[in-house]
Amino acid sequence: MEILKATDNTSIHYISLGAGDTTLVFLHGWTASVREWLPFASELSEKHGVICWDARGHGKHAYATDTEMTLPRMADDLNELLNHLDVHDVVLIGHSMGALTAWEYIRRHGQKRLKGLCIIDQSPKLVVDVQWKHGVYGNLDETKNKHLIQRFTTDFAEGVLELIAFGNNRRSRENYDSNSRGFQQMRDYLKTLPGTLLTRCWVSITQQDYRDVLPQIHCPTLLIYGDESQFYNQDVQQWVAEAIADSELYIYPDSDHSPHLWHKERFIYDLNRFVEAL
Repeated sequence: MEILKATDNTSIHYISLGAGDTTLVFLHGWTASVREWLPFASELSEKHGVICWDARGHGKHAYATDTEMTLPRMADDLNELLNHLDVHDVVLIGHSMGALTAWEYIRRHGQKRLKGLCIIDQSPKLVVDVQWKHGVYGNLDETKNKHLIQRFTTDFAEGVLELIAFGNNRRSRENYDSNSRGFQQMRDYLKTLPGTLLTRCWVSITQQDYRDVLPQIHCPTLLIYGDESQFYNQDVQQWVAEAIADSELYIYPDSDHSPHLWHKERFIYDLNRFVEAL
C-alpha cells in the first residue's frame, strides 16, 4: 500500500489501480478496511481508475492513541488524498461510514471533483429523536446510544457483534445466538482492532446529521440498500431517494447491511452501468 501523510502527520494508507476517464474512490465502513473492496477493485480497474483506502484508525496500521477520529477529519483526509493524486471526474462509493464520509466531504469541500456518487445502506442521521425515526433500527435514541458506547468501552468486540445481531435482521440474531462460524470469525477480527480509537469514531458518527446535505447533491447518485438490513428499513431508503433529486434506488433482495457483498456481480454490473452513463 502507498502512504499519504495527512496534515496532522497521520499516515493514510491507500491503493491506486488502473486508469480511465473516471476514477472510482471506495470508502469502507466502520471497523472495516480496504479489504472490503479488494473483491471489486481488480475487475473495476480494467475500465476505470480505482482508489481504495484504509480510513484513519482502520486497517490494522499503527496509530497514535490521540489520533483524531472524526468524520470531518476523515473528509479532510479524503480531500488531501484527491489533491495529492490530482484526480478529477471522481465517483465516490461509500458504504455505511463511507457514505457518511462522502456526505461530509461534500459539506466541507463541495462537488467540483465529483462526477457521481454511490451510497450503500446508510441513513443521514443515525440517532433518532422525536422528529426523526429513520436512524439505526428506527429506535436508537441518545440514551440507547450512550449505553452502546459504554458497551464498546467495556468489550468492544462483543459490543459491535451485538450491534449487528440485535437489529432488524432475524438471521443475524440467530447466527449470533448459535455462535456461528461467521460470528466467531468476526469476534476474532474485532479483537485485533483499536477499540478505543474506533469507539471515538462511533461517537463522531452518531453526532452527525446530513439531512441538509442531501438536497444539495446535484451529481447523479446511485443508491443501493439491502432489503434485510440490520439497521435501516424501507422508510430510510425512500427518504434518502426523495431527498437526493438525481438519484436511482436499487434494493437488493435477501441482503443485509452489505448488499454489495451479497450480490457482488450485480453490484459490479449496476456500478459499471451507472458510471458509463455519466
